[in-house]
Amino acid sequence: MTTTSENKDPWTTQAVHYLSNAVIYGMIRVALALPYAKRVRLIGAAASRVIGPLVGYRRRAIKHLAHIYPEMPLNERKALATACMNNAGRTMIENYSGREMLARMKDNPLTGAGVAAIAAAKAEGRPVILVSGHFGNFEATRAALVGRGYDVGCLYRNMSNPFFNQHYVRNMQDLGGPAFPQGRRGTAGFVRHLKAGGQLVMLFDLHVFGAPVLDFVGQPARTAISAAEMALRLNADLIPFYGLRKPDGLGFETILEAPIAHSDPITMTQELNDKLSERIRATPEQWFWVHRRWRPDSV
Repeated sequence: MTTTSENKDPWTTQAVHYLSNAVIYGMIRVALALPYAKRVRLIGAAASRVIGPLVGYRRRAIKHLAHIYPEMPLNERKALATACMNNAGRTMIENYSGREMLARMKDNPLTGAGVAAIAAAKAEGRPVILVSGHFGNFEATRAALVGRGYDVGCLYRNMSNPFFNQHYVRNMQDLGGPAFPQGRRGTAGFVRHLKAGGQLVMLFDLHVFGAPVLDFVGQPARTAISAAEMALRLNADLIPFYGLRKPDGLGFETILEAPIAHSDPITMTQELNDKLSERIRATPEQWFWVHRRWRPDSV
């Protein structure tokens, strides 16, 4: 399939990628020179007040909130969208603060029935697939696990901007555990990692064309079932997890829920949807409403 960038002059596309990365990474580098708490608050504010409104993310979040909460007053949707962008900005700079993030999270309490389950799997050399969504800061719980000696890898999708992708991937690796790109080579790598008794993080709350239509926060949404399929194939525990941001905006509740019972991929994935939906309803400002989660072909 021909992409939009392939229809453009390659030199123009390269220049746009280079300049946009220079601006974004420059902002990140400046923020990283600040003390941790100050940089997190600064980028959160910049994302909610400047970046989000400027690039249209805040408007998109308001639209998606209206899809789920049609009775909610507009001023409340606007406030939630602003809070959503603040959380997204904080999450980005936290995840670029790899060493400090690990130091802050290594002794952070882990709660939930999944804590004992992942410890037992590690002791027995069994694989674990940790599943979450773009909620709170999903990397906070991964950092807490890495700090306790777990070998938690992650699966990622390459960015279209190759300059940004370089430090994006390096940043994920700095948080500990191997990082595997989507695709044949990445799949082979994370399967070997799991078969060796490792743990892998997967995020499942993005629209995937051709995936089954399941209920998500009360609306139909195409949802990837690959995490459940992999858990069944490798006899791995499938554990929902969350990094729930605390009211201070800096700390986290790191939660591992009980493993999803093995049945069939659709049933297991719907249970994952239901659990994440419950979290979103409780704290909607912590989910990334900017994602195009619901599309017309899901209806």
